Amino acid sequence: MTGFHAAIVHPDQSVTYCGVVDPPHVDQARAIAAPDDAPRFVAEHPRHPGSVFVLREDGDLDWYEPVDAVPAPVHEPDAQPLAGAAEELHSLDGAPLPRTGGSSGTIWIAGAIRLGDGRIGGAMDTPGNPPRLVHHTTESPAGGRYLESIGSYLIRVGSEPQLIYCPVTDRVGQFGPLNQSGRALRNDGSRRTNREGRVCIQVEVLGRAAQPWTSGWDPAKKPGWQKILSAARSWGVPDEWPAGPPPKYPGGYSARSRSIWQNKGGHFGHVDVPGNNHGDPGAIDSKRVLGGTATAPAPRPPADKDAFPGVGKFGPGANNAYVTRLGTMLIAQGGRHFYSVGPGPRWGEADRNATRAFQQAQGWSGADADGIPGPTTWKLLVSGGGKDIPSAAKAKATVKVSHLVAAAKKDPAAPQGHTTYKAEVEVVEDALVAEGLLERRWADGSFGTKSITAYAAWQRSKAGGSYTGAAADGIPGIDSLRRLAARRGFTATT
Repeated sequence: MTGFHAAIVHPDQSVTYCGVVDPPHVDQARAIAAPDDAPRFVAEHPRHPGSVFVLREDGDLDWYEPVDAVPAPVHEPDAQPLAGAAEELHSLDGAPLPRTGGSSGTIWIAGAIRLGDGRIGGAMDTPGNPPRLVHHTTESPAGGRYLESIGSYLIRVGSEPQLIYCPVTDRVGQFGPLNQSGRALRNDGSRRTNREGRVCIQVEVLGRAAQPWTSGWDPAKKPGWQKILSAARSWGVPDEWPAGPPPKYPGGYSARSRSIWQNKGGHFGHVDVPGNNHGDPGAIDSKRVLGGTATAPAPRPPADKDAFPGVGKFGPGANNAYVTRLGTMLIAQGGRHFYSVGPGPRWGEADRNATRAFQQAQGWSGADADGIPGPTTWKLLVSGGGKDIPSAAKAKATVKVSHLVAAAKKDPAAPQGHTTYKAEVEVVEDALVAEGLLERRWADGSFGTKSITAYAAWQRSKAGGSYTGAAADGIPGIDSLRRLAARRGFTATT
């Protein structure tokens, strides 16, 4: 790595480019932000490895991106007309808002700080289903102007909710209209969780799941939070927790029931949403959140022996029976070559590497293949489903560029499914799938038009060499192939 592009994103979303800095500069920025009492902290880009953000209490967002990184995808909003000022008629400044929704509810909360251009999502997929509000935590400090800096971060990584709230200052920020979708949830397969229900209002609260933000917080003294509650009630969101109060983090349990999520209206934690693997917002006081006084949380249902135990059971420092079971299941799916001994209860690199290999075998990449099991990974392993981990021989395969060139010239013109050098082409196609450039269904050992298009995209990327024009024609060359091999664990030769 030769350096990082450095920029400052200001609270008004303007950007000041500061040039290229060396890695020691970024290391120093991380060190300054490391102490618990520092007025800044570090956040990584969830889908763009190496891109670092330093979030500051004054609202500025320092952004460092490797100069040789593949550009982060641009998240364009859906083509929907921007809302007008007339939509701000519903507010606490006038008559109280209704607790049940009519034909429309609050779209823009009066007095909320506008963040971004106001366009983040689109129409709901299931407007006939009940309305809901989803609670997140930012895993950050609160107070100061962290609302602006974290808002800028969420915009840059394309993970905006509709609302962001600071429980210390009682300030409310709004990214987009409440009657359209946010972007802070993962899909549940083909089901778009961000677009579930009449509305799916999402609120990122400044705080940490392990330290519930409702401790010592009095809703009666927080008019900003009361505006959020009134806006939710104007859409008919009931003052209920259909999946129960959010559990303690780490170590709590949530069934992530699809039936409850899709058919019940009310308040949910991120931890309750199917298809997601986060444990936030932690054990916030469910009664106090709804404007009442503090109450003891209701008991959670007993855990199913095959249910996902929570992401907190895995990763550095973990030492429990779930880690042993994970390793046993990974071995059953072809991961024996990652374990020289074990598996055992103490988390190690063998567990991470085997999990990542299994995730990549499903065609996942980026944050979806980070080596930490989520609910979907766990479900596939428990059921024995999904694609097996490639064998050790395939993982250490050697690919000749001349064979790939021959396949790229012969396979497209041949009958469907024709293969020239099937084993070597499969290695490269698997690597392109892992890079997010090729759909898993086209990784069949035939270097057809889909594979050529995907390889051309690899050549054009920074990691592939930033080739242009005829040099990015989808026909492998030794330089771009070696770059791919270095990232995906095979050997490229002439």
